[in-house]
Amino acid sequence: MVIAQTSPPNLTSDTTKTRLTLDEYREIEETAEERHEYRNGEIITMPGGSPAHSRIAVDITTFLNINLRDTNFQTYNSDLRIWIPSFNHGTYADVFVIDGEPEFNGNRNDEILNPLLIVEVLSPSTEAYDRGEKFRKYRSIPSFCEYLIVSQTEPYIEQYHNLEPNSKDRWEWQVHDGLDRSIILHSLNVEIPLYEIYRRINF
Repeated sequence: MVIAQTSPPNLTSDTTKTRLTLDEYREIEETAEERHEYRNGEIITMPGGSPAHSRIAVDITTFLNINLRDTNFQTYNSDLRIWIPSFNHGTYADVFVIDGEPEFNGNRNDEILNPLLIVEVLSPSTEAYDRGEKFRKYRSIPSFCEYLIVSQTEPYIEQYHNLEPNSKDRWEWQVHDGLDRSIILHSLNVEIPLYEIYRRINF
């Protein structure tokens, strides 16, 4: 259900969709206790994550941050929004990496335009969205060239890599299954073992 609003409402945890202007959304998001996506006027409350979801995202962020600290790459968590201009869409990724300095959306300092690698840890309520519509929108970002979809219920990761930076439709798909596997992140020239991603996760 989409609810028309003339002024910013008090969004609660049971709010599903609310239609707001972009300025109203940003005003609310600055102080909101939970995160919301902005989808061209619709405000979508994002579900909370599980302990495993949080642990996996933290371990990926930590590994990348340590291994990229002497490079031009910078690692970010879900505190910053990714802005997708082609769809007038603001969203949060679990982990993302940029090359060089961040490009911000206009005069904002909380909306990034130039993610290179994006990582999403799957949840039951968001899996279909992360695999489908969200990935399609991410592919409209010129800098975006690598995507990891990470299971939290088993050591299983799907990797998508853009074979031609100037093309949006030549993506290579690879599956990494088992704690003895490693992933070569093509965009970063970094290898990450799955056991580093799933350390302290009990399946």
